[in-house]
Amino acid sequence: MKKVDTGLFIVATPIGNLKDISERAIETIRDSDFVVCENPKHSLKLLNNLGIKKKLISLHDYNENKVIERISKDLDTKKIALISDAGSPLISDPGFKIVQYCIKNDVNITSIPGPNSIIPALQLSGIPINNFYFAGFFPKTKNSINEFLLDISNTDKTSVFFVSSHKIRKCLEYLENELQNRSISICKELTKLNEKIFRSSNYKIKDDFLKDEKNLRGEFVVVVEGNSEKKTKSINLEGYRKEIDKLLLKFSLTDVVEIVHKLTGIKKNKVYKWVLDIKKS
Repeated sequence: MKKVDTGLFIVATPIGNLKDISERAIETIRDSDFVVCENPKHSLKLLNNLGIKKKLISLHDYNENKVIERISKDLDTKKIALISDAGSPLISDPGFKIVQYCIKNDVNITSIPGPNSIIPALQLSGIPINNFYFAGFFPKTKNSINEFLLDISNTDKTSVFFVSSHKIRKCLEYLENELQNRSISICKELTKLNEKIFRSSNYKIKDDFLKDEKNLRGEFVVVVEGNSEKKTKSINLEGYRKEIDKLLLKFSLTDVVEIVHKLTGIKKNKVYKWVLDIKKS
């Protein structure tokens, strides 16, 4: 692999445990001419821990164009490291415009992969993760929250998203009230000393989580099971009528509902009403 000494190097940094940083990431930051970061005070702690001294340029959503203008002449001649406060840059963090600028202007750009909170949260959730949907941050306004929940409610993919400490209570209330019965995992303070994983259904997880008010402190990644009915909603129950007639001769109404529900994935209340009508007819 050809060694490149100039351009933009997107470097993943620890999400909590400072030992979770690769040798390549350390080498890239050490060899860079300067570092573009979200919060210089936060990044300074990491660099001090690594024994590295570098010029830090602050980057946030409101100054990205100015930063591009400031570093544009350096991108062709210097090695610039881009880091976020934690994890892999650009995932709900600033930096996208700089990447676009580099691509448009044929500036070398590469990624030094490493820690992020999304994959560990999925791995620890106990929920199927072969197909997942990253939804970003839990939103602020009621309309945005409704749209957000609609997306999660409709997708058959496992959903994963970030929630800040001052929104986690409201988030759990919405999940409890607006979703059908889903498995949910809340990952708190991943890789840190106070790491905790909560796993339950949307009907129970809020009560379990709020048993201790201390759980409200920290940073959270929420994982929500996909909508299994999305795949089966087109199933026509009428096609099962003969089989259900036979089942009703051998099993109770409750047992038949459970059997049909497991076979089709259709909600139990819908199956119950339909089977009850068959039984009465």
